[in-house]
Amino acid sequence: MSLLDETIGANFARTAGQHAQREALVEAAGDGRADAARRWTYAELAHDVDAAARGLLSAGVAKGDRVGIWSPNCAEWTVVQYATAAIGAILVNVNPAYRAHELQFVVRQNGMRMLVVAPSDRTSEYVALARDALAECPDLRELVFLPAPHAPGEAPFEPGVPASDGETTWAALVARAAEVPASAVEERAATLTADDPINIQYTSGTTGFPKGATLTHRNILNNGFAIGELLGYTPEDRVVIPVPFYHCFGMVIGNLAAYSHGCATILPGRGFKPDAALRAVQDFGGTSLYGVPTMFIAELALDDFASYRLGTLRTGVMAGSTCPVEVMERVIADMHMEGVAICYGMTETSPVSTMTRAGDSLAQRTGTVGRTMPNLESKVVDPLTGETVERGVIGELCTRGYAVMAGYWDQPDKTAEAIDADGWMHTGDLARMDEDGYVMIEGRIKDMVIRGGENIYPREIEEFLYRHPAIQDVQVIGVPDATYGEELMACIILRPGAQPLTAEDVAEYCRGELAHYKVPRYVDIRESFPMTVSGKVRKVQMREEAVARLGLGAR
Repeated sequence: MSLLDETIGANFARTAGQHAQREALVEAAGDGRADAARRWTYAELAHDVDAAARGLLSAGVAKGDRVGIWSPNCAEWTVVQYATAAIGAILVNVNPAYRAHELQFVVRQNGMRMLVVAPSDRTSEYVALARDALAECPDLRELVFLPAPHAPGEAPFEPGVPASDGETTWAALVARAAEVPASAVEERAATLTADDPINIQYTSGTTGFPKGATLTHRNILNNGFAIGELLGYTPEDRVVIPVPFYHCFGMVIGNLAAYSHGCATILPGRGFKPDAALRAVQDFGGTSLYGVPTMFIAELALDDFASYRLGTLRTGVMAGSTCPVEVMERVIADMHMEGVAICYGMTETSPVSTMTRAGDSLAQRTGTVGRTMPNLESKVVDPLTGETVERGVIGELCTRGYAVMAGYWDQPDKTAEAIDADGWMHTGDLARMDEDGYVMIEGRIKDMVIRGGENIYPREIEEFLYRHPAIQDVQVIGVPDATYGEELMACIILRPGAQPLTAEDVAEYCRGELAHYKVPRYVDIRESFPMTVSGKVRKVQMREEAVARLGLGAR
C-alpha cells in the first residue's frame, strides 16, 4: 500500500469530483425521524466546504492560524474539518466536556485565533464560556456560533449573536464567501504541502495539563486511508459514526477513512445513545458501525435490541480498548458485522498503529489488537533499559513511521520524552507480540497493579469475570493496601435483573480458576463507569473514588 503524497483538501476534491451525485453525509434528526434528516451529496458537501473555506479567508485566517471547534458531533463539524484543511489553517479539536479553565488553557497554549462554538445545551454553557475566553485570551479574535440542530426547511436558530465585534454566526461567516473570488481557495491550496501541520488534538498528561499533539496532512490522511483499505471500503459503504469527532476516532477513522473512499457518513446524533446508533443503521442502511466496546455492550443490552433491522451491516471498528470474547461473538452473530476490526493506537500516532484484518480469527480479534499497519513499524521494549524484548515477552509498545505526530505544540521537551532520537513513539502501553506479529495489550504501564511484588494485568481478570452470567461490564483497578502495596477491586455493572454480587460471590467464582493474588478483594457495583469523551473508561477517577469511599488513603 503506497502512501498518499497529497493534502487532505486535494484528496477530498478528487473524491467529490468522482462521486458528485453520491450521498456523502447524513445527519439524523434528534427525534429519530428519517424524513427530518439533513443530507448532502458529495457535490453539495464540496460546495459547503468551499463556502466555509472562502468565509475563513475573508475573515483573514492565514495558513497555520489555529482555528478551534468546540462542539459535539454535527454536520458543520465535518465542514469545518475540511474547510480548514483546504486553506492550511490548523484545526484545534476542543473537548466538548471542557469547562472555563480548561478551555482557556487550550486557547492560550496554541494561540488560537478563531473558535467555532456550539449552541449551549443542558450539559455545557458553550456560548457564555466562549465569550469569557474571548475576553480573557488576547490571541482569540473571533467566535463563530453554530446554529442549533434543525430539520430541513426550518430556519436555523442563531443563539443570541452578535453581542460584540468579535462574534458572528455560522451563516454570516459562510455568507462572507462572496467577498473573495472563487479561485482564492485554489490559490491558497497551491502553497500547502502534505507535511504541513493541520490538526492539534489535546491529550492529558500525567501532570494534568493537556498536551497538543500536532498532526500533519500526511499523518492523518494516510492513516484514515489505510484503515478504509483494510476495511474494504468502497463508495457503496455507509459508515455510522456515533463516536466523537473531537477525537481521532471520529475525524480520522471516521471521516477521513470514509471520504477518501467515496463512502457516505451517517451521524446518529450529537452524543452517543445506543438506540440512536442502531436506528441510524436501520433507517439509513449503515454498512459499518463504530464504537468502543462499552458502546457495543450498551447497544446489545437494549431491551428491544432484537427489533432493529441491522442486516445491512458488514463491518465496523472497535477501538479504545480490547473487546471481550462474548461481546465480539454477539457483534458478529447478532449485528451481522462479520468484518468488524479492532484498531489500536493513540492520538500521537494519528491514531491507528495496529489493526486486525479481514479473515482474522475470533481469538485474534478479541485476544489481540491485530498486526502493525502498512508502512509502520512496531517493537516491544523493556521499559527500564529500552532494549527490544523477545517475542511473547511483555514490555512497552513503540511505533515508528509516517503516523507519528510532528510533536506536541510548543513543547519540545515533552516531545523528546515521547519520541526518542530514532523516531520511535513510546506509547506507555504494556504489550507483547507473538510469532505471527499479533500484538496483545496488557494494559497501561501506570494501570499495572503490583500486589506483594506480583505484577498483575487487569485485562486478564476482566476477561475472566466477563463470563459471569450476572456481569454486563467490568473494570479491574488497584487500590492502596498497607500489607501488599495494592489490592484489586472489581468495578461491576450488572445485567438487568441480576442479583447484586458481593466480594465473597466474586471470590467463589474465581476460586480454582485464578491465582489467589489475582482474586479481587473488593467489589464495587456501579450503574456506569466514568468515561472520557472518546469513550475510554477513566480508571484513574475510579481509583480516586474507591480510595475516598474505602478510606484507604493514597499510596
